This record gives sequence, C-alpha cells and structure tokens, in this order.
Amino acid sequence: MAKVLEGPGMGLLRKWGIQTPHYVVVSSPDEFDQLAKVHDWLQTNKLVVKAHEALGSRFKLGLVKVGLDLSGAQTAVREMLGRTIETLTIKQVIVSEAVDHKNEYYAAVKSTREGAEIMVANCGGIEVESNWESVKRLPVEIGGSPSDEALEALSKEAGFSGATGQNMVSFAQKLFVCFENEDAQYLEINPVAQREDGELIALDAVTLLDGDAKFRHPDWTFPFAAEFGRAYTKNEQNVMSVDSKVKGSVKLIEIPGGDIAMLPAGGGASVYYSDAVVARGGKLANYAEYSGDPPDWAVEVLTEKVCSLPGIRHIIVGGAIANFTDVKKTFGGIISAFRKAKAAGKLQNVKIWVRRGGPNEKEGLAAMRELQQNGFDIHVFDRRTPLTDIVDMALEAN
Repeated sequence: MAKVLEGPGMGLLRKWGIQTPHYVVVSSPDEFDQLAKVHDWLQTNKLVVKAHEALGSRFKLGLVKVGLDLSGAQTAVREMLGRTIETLTIKQVIVSEAVDHKNEYYAAVKSTREGAEIMVANCGGIEVESNWESVKRLPVEIGGSPSDEALEALSKEAGFSGATGQNMVSFAQKLFVCFENEDAQYLEINPVAQREDGELIALDAVTLLDGDAKFRHPDWTFPFAAEFGRAYTKNEQNVMSVDSKVKGSVKLIEIPGGDIAMLPAGGGASVYYSDAVVARGGKLANYAEYSGDPPDWAVEVLTEKVCSLPGIRHIIVGGAIANFTDVKKTFGGIISAFRKAKAAGKLQNVKIWVRRGGPNEKEGLAAMRELQQNGFDIHVFDRRTPLTDIVDMALEAN
C-alpha cells in the first residue's frame, strides 16, 4: 500500500470528475512567486497554505495557515519550507484557494476482503470522528459497481435529501470510479464541502494506492509518500523505480545506525529474519526483500544498494525453500553486485551469510561458495540449516 500526498491525490480526483479547489505544490519561495504572476486565483482569492508532507497534526504544529492573502501566503511559504519537525524537513508546501461553503460532509471508499465499501456521512471535518455511528456503508462485491438505486438508498440513510442527496449520489459514484480505475485501496474525502450554489467539492484527500500497480499507470509520475516520518532516500527511490517495472518484487527501507544488512528472499522470510535479528539484540541496517522470481538485474540493483549501506559488518542473504523463484538466477544478480561492490572498495571486513533452498539451489549455492576463492568472507548453507541459525552465527561473530 502506497500513500499519495494531497496534491497528486487531488489530481486523481479531478481526473475522474470530482471538483477540487485550485492548488499549486511548490518547493521554493521563488517558484511560488513565479506561479503567483500567472494564476489569477492566487492574486484574488483567500488562500490556504499547508506543509505537503506525510505528517499528522499539521494544524497543531503551525503547518496549516488559512484565510491568507497573497502576501500572507508568501510569508507562510517561506516560514514552512526548510522547517524541521523531528527527523522530517519540510521540502514542499501546497497552496490552495479557500472555498466558501455552508456545510461539510464525509465520503470514502475502502478495500475489503469481499470487494469494497462506500461510506458517506451527513457531517464532516472533525465532527465525523466523534459521530462515527453516523457513517453509513454500502458494500460492493469484487468486480461489481454500485447501482444508482443503491447509492440513492445510502444517501437517504445517511440523512441526505433533495438536490443535496442527488449531488452526494453523483459524488460517491465518481469517487468509486476513481477508486476502481486508479487501483486504490483507500480514498477518503474529509471534508466534502457544499458550496453556496449547492455543488460538492473535495477540500482534502487521503489516498492510498496499490503501489505494485504502478506499471499500469503511466501518469503516476508522482513519488509515493514515506510512512515513517522522513522522505524516501535516493536508494529507496531507485529500488521503488525498479520494483514498478518488473515481474516479482524488490523492496528496500534504510535504517540508519544498524550494522546488520538484510537481503532476504520473500516477504515472510524478510520479516522472519528481521525479527530474529532484533530478538537476539542485533541492529538492523535496513529492511529488504526480493520475491516472485524477479529478474537477476533487479536483484542486482537491490544488492548494490544494500552493499552501499554505511557501517555494515554483516549481510544476511536468507530465504526459505522457494516454490518457483530461481535460486541460481537471483543469486547471479546478487553475486554480480557483490563483485562490483568489492571492486569499488566496499564490503571490507563484512561477513556474508547465506541460507537458501528452491529451484536450482545446488548451482546457486555453489556459485556463492566460489566467492570464497575471490577473497569474500562468505558462509553458505543449504535448506538443512534452520533459518535462524545464520542469524545466531552472525551475531556470535560480531
């Protein structure tokens, strides 16, 4: 699941016919000043300035300013950009028009085991949190879509009537179409504002997409938002780019300060090995995985990034017994990256621990063992060695 920041999220809503305020996302005061010269709404409308980061409680942190004129917005942009909140530095802000409205509502679509669920409420903003029982729900089966009659019943149940009720039916229908076509897992609009003319407009958006579906969406040119209080590193972004292009999967998250680097095969094994390292008192330098039989070049890119992690003393290349991932092929990518790293002066005093089983495991493990002849401090084990034994060996060798 990949989180999308407000600006790109608003862009997706617009794509499917949902009204949003005018907005711009900027990364420097000069950029904002230039945009202000070409957008009339920035010069004439009241404005809202918000930090464009995956950060909660922005209002309490002073990272949301409302009701500003252009001069006030320029000041707010300058004050927010570059500000550091714990480990996160504000690198972008979003400036949007303040929309006059008379009512606030709530609408969302979320993925469920059975398909999806459409949710609407006759209250929005912070009020919906204390009145969650007012949220009414419409389940939609996998592959299905909501009928007009079902949406009308949902709108009526939530307390809407007349023209407002019909507008909510149309809004919910468009939101579901966006959800389906954009491979979303969660879309939440809070608040859905009712303008003075009765039309509904999305003032904010929480957007979670299926990141693995990026290859189907050439217009997803925006970066996904990190979920852990900092921006993605360049290495993480590079691996995400590779992941979006290949069959199978490669993942990387860097963890500063650790000395045990992980290069496990399979999502389950990656969590298993990481838990084992932490449980035994080790310090992880990263989270990583490759799975679904990715091409050797993709695994090579992932391995290159793992080898470049600072301060590592061990690399654990672990995995269970694969069903269809070719051990020889994927190990070929790892071995190639190991050789490049060593030639570049990396991996000095780094011990490598390997445990794997699966298709072509004998050939893959043999190729790993051959690295011993090239000066690698590598220890290779087959499927008969318990998974956590190599973790114990690594920590005992510290």
